[in-house]
Amino acid sequence: MAEESKADKLKVVATNRSARHDYFIDDVFEAGIVLQGTEVKSLRQGRATIGDGYVAIERGEAWLENVHIPEYTEGTWTNHSPRRKRKLLLHALEIDRLAIETREKGITIVPLRLYFVKGRAKLEIGIGRGKKQHDKRHALREKQDTREAQRAMSHRQQR
Repeated sequence: MAEESKADKLKVVATNRSARHDYFIDDVFEAGIVLQGTEVKSLRQGRATIGDGYVAIERGEAWLENVHIPEYTEGTWTNHSPRRKRKLLLHALEIDRLAIETREKGITIVPLRLYFVKGRAKLEIGIGRGKKQHDKRHALREKQDTREAQRAMSHRQQR
């Protein structure tokens, strides 16, 4: 029996593409999420928006806020509210570290990816320092330069 690689078991539901554009991501953590049944069904349909989300530490617990998981279309009165606070499952030492890091000005915890691993919903969160406008322009310029260099090299190989 062939073993499956991690990429085969990972089903990405949502990514926050603007997070890496707006923040310098210093460290990344994987957290479990406490979800209701209809939220899981909605996520399995691939419906979620994590772009506006953030993580808050309150009384020694990590909470995911402002993430939109739409109501399950087949649900009844048991449906969840789309923007409710959701508890994140992290080790106590990780929560303490996140709390200490976010005390500094300009540091926040942003969700990067929402995915399933072996049937369990996971959230990849990152400790982010906000970028200034000139940093964003510099990063875009570097990305554009590398793209042009790749294009020139592939064009040269075709000749």
